[in-house]
Amino acid sequence: MRIGPPRRTEKLNLKGGVNMAGNNVNKDALVSAISEKTELSKKDIEMVLEAMIEVITKSLKSGDKVTMTGFGTFKVSNRAAREGINPQTKAKIQIPAMTVPKFSAGKALKEAIR
Repeated sequence: MRIGPPRRTEKLNLKGGVNMAGNNVNKDALVSAISEKTELSKKDIEMVLEAMIEVITKSLKSGDKVTMTGFGTFKVSNRAAREGINPQTKAKIQIPAMTVPKFSAGKALKEAIR
């Protein structure tokens, strides 16, 4: 068995999954699962994950699209200002325009979770 991250020619087994307690996978559980699968230290995995989040955030902030082939695409969408209703008071309120992040799942991810 090879130790370290998968080579470009190798593919991670997405169908096997990782047995995690509960329905939600938080950052610590994700770091642990990746560490077990790659046999790299949790500290190294956490540094890579933090760097990935930082790079994606900076790219989106500058208006760029981030595509990870097979996984999905992160992009920025602009929402127009609109009128809404306060559910408690039924009063009409003005909702300001805003920029929001969006994620579109890639083909491989969609097929893996079917």
